[in-house]
Amino acid sequence: MTNSTPKKPEDLLRFLDDLGIAHSTKNHPPVFTVSESESLRDEIPGGHTKNLFVKDKKDQYFVLTVEERATVDLKSVHKAIGASSRVSFGKPEKLMEYLGVIPGAVTVFGAFNDTDGNVTFVLDEDLMKHDIINGHPLSNDATTSIGRDDLVRFLKATGHEPLVLKVTD
Repeated sequence: MTNSTPKKPEDLLRFLDDLGIAHSTKNHPPVFTVSESESLRDEIPGGHTKNLFVKDKKDQYFVLTVEERATVDLKSVHKAIGASSRVSFGKPEKLMEYLGVIPGAVTVFGAFNDTDGNVTFVLDEDLMKHDIINGHPLSNDATTSIGRDDLVRFLKATGHEPLVLKVTD
């Protein structure tokens, strides 16, 4: 079992501070879908993310972090990410166990809770063209903005070597 108690957004923000990573967080009503979060675009610049928590038949887990409007072909993405088979969505229990978040709050920042390295984080090439990347800070009632290179630094600091790959159509 990974974490008994998932870390909280404030723990994540303190971790970013400790790494010397600049970030800003805007609180907002909980959003569960890309369309719900689009109302925030004017207030929060940068690349907005959609995160897919998927697994292959060998129970290898991945978070695919892509630009919010991008499409991922789940029938073929396994070839790009090195999965052993086609991928399917991971179960909510594993999402909570590994990343400490609920469905609708999947985030690249979930790496902070994955202390045992159960999940591979994949950042889409197109998303990484943005200077600023936005994601939920472990809850879907806020959005944290962070520099692209700092996002990679954050992932490495959590023990995850992110894969930057073209995973969208």
